[in-house]
Amino acid sequence: MDEMAYCIYGENKHYGTPRNPCVPDRVPGGSSSGSAVAVGAMLVDFSLGTDTGASVRLPASYCGILGFRPSHDAVSTVGVLPLAQSFDTVGWFARNPVILNRVGRVLLHLHDMDPIRPSQIIIPEDCFRLSSVPSERTAQVLVKSVEKLFGGQYVKHLTLGDYVKDKVPSLQHFMDKENEEQEYYIKSLAALSSAMRLLQRYEFKNNHAEWVTKVNPDLGPGISEQVWEAIRTKEENNDICNSVRIEFRAALTTLLGDHGILALPTAPGDPPLLQTDPATLEIFGVRAFSLLSIAGVSGFCQVSIPLGMHNNLPVSISLLAKHGSDAFLLNLVETLYDTLKEEIAMQENELDPVCF
Repeated sequence: MDEMAYCIYGENKHYGTPRNPCVPDRVPGGSSSGSAVAVGAMLVDFSLGTDTGASVRLPASYCGILGFRPSHDAVSTVGVLPLAQSFDTVGWFARNPVILNRVGRVLLHLHDMDPIRPSQIIIPEDCFRLSSVPSERTAQVLVKSVEKLFGGQYVKHLTLGDYVKDKVPSLQHFMDKENEEQEYYIKSLAALSSAMRLLQRYEFKNNHAEWVTKVNPDLGPGISEQVWEAIRTKEENNDICNSVRIEFRAALTTLLGDHGILALPTAPGDPPLLQTDPATLEIFGVRAFSLLSIAGVSGFCQVSIPLGMHNNLPVSISLLAKHGSDAFLLNLVETLYDTLKEEIAMQENELDPVCF
């Protein structure tokens, strides 16, 4: 696990890095790296992890397993050391969608319910262009599966960045500060990520500044810089960040409705190599949080689903549903999973038994 759960790569300079069972020379993803590796390596059927910024979804993607971030506050965090409590969630990993669903029903105290047909599956073309993995191996696999199960009329296409820019006016404060030349960003989603990380820094500082300044802990590269940046953060933009959160959640609720689904790449590309230079990881991280902040800021539930291997590296897609729709989303994963496997098999001819 990354120190203080404050990183998304899963490396730890003190205790070593759990070995990614899919690609041993790549990071397992973090911060819940050990939990993801235990499931991916078939040591356990399921495991728990925390997800504040990405810490279940990204390890699930990198280790080729299922990972579920529930709606914020849907699972109790009593007894969990907070990172940023208005974002902290307790999620879980599994290799099998039936087990993923069963674990969810226990944690969420859910009654059995019949699967509900989604009202729409939204494919944000700009988000899939952000990924280095071809959309034929992600979005199109989902689209073909949805067409087989429900019909093509359920698939909608959207430019999410434009929608967010129009519907979340408070983001303008952050978009004005974005570098126009950074072509690998979606400007409004990069701004959303900036607002999320600023709120998380405020909360981290309030939770841990006294201990960090007193102890001055020996933290690993990348993590130390983030921790001290949080400690030095001033709370001058707190109100604007909270306005962003309120506006964005309302906009996404309107977009999806009761049973709509937003599909996303879980990550913007392949798992980074172990011991990649922190500066390179920072660029990757900004792109990643443009996608990962959507669930973080809205508080919506999100599941990462493995889609086999591409160029010998694990591939995944995420489905996101509105806050409180966890049971609906868990059932939908069960419904889709076998058809997704069939579509991938048609492309790959054979499936990796560990990573799917």
